[in-house]
Amino acid sequence: MKILYILTGICLLISLVANPFKTYQALKIAGKRFTKLLGEFALLLILVSLGLTLLPPRSILGYLKGPGKLFGTLIAAAVGSFTFIPGFIAYPLAGILHQQGIPYMVLASFVTTLMMVGVVTFPMEQRILGIRVALVRNILYFLLALLTSLGIGLIFGELP
Repeated sequence: MKILYILTGICLLISLVANPFKTYQALKIAGKRFTKLLGEFALLLILVSLGLTLLPPRSILGYLKGPGKLFGTLIAAAVGSFTFIPGFIAYPLAGILHQQGIPYMVLASFVTTLMMVGVVTFPMEQRILGIRVALVRNILYFLLALLTSLGIGLIFGELP
């Protein structure tokens, strides 16, 4: 992560040397957009934290193990779509869930929807991308996540 910060700093310095006025204008626009989204982002984090507090891990585990792998996959896809967790937390969480006996197919569904589908972030997305693009993107990525998890299930022999 430090490398990305360093590269970003170097690119910013190069831009500043090349054209200070345009760099200043770009930073000004970025700052305005950031402050516009900051309130929504903070509210989003509060709502997700509240949701994760109300849902105990044992109940989530029970649903993911569920009556069958396909049902667990759909539940995991729904949970992943509605949850907002960064990747550096999601992947270790998937490892812990696997140690608890959750199949790879279910984990793939959870992690791919978690990373690609954003029901919680939809209002922010629709304002930036437009409602049609945001809706189509989320639906297509949800279907792609399900196909990916089915592929993982086939590869690991979890499907008949």
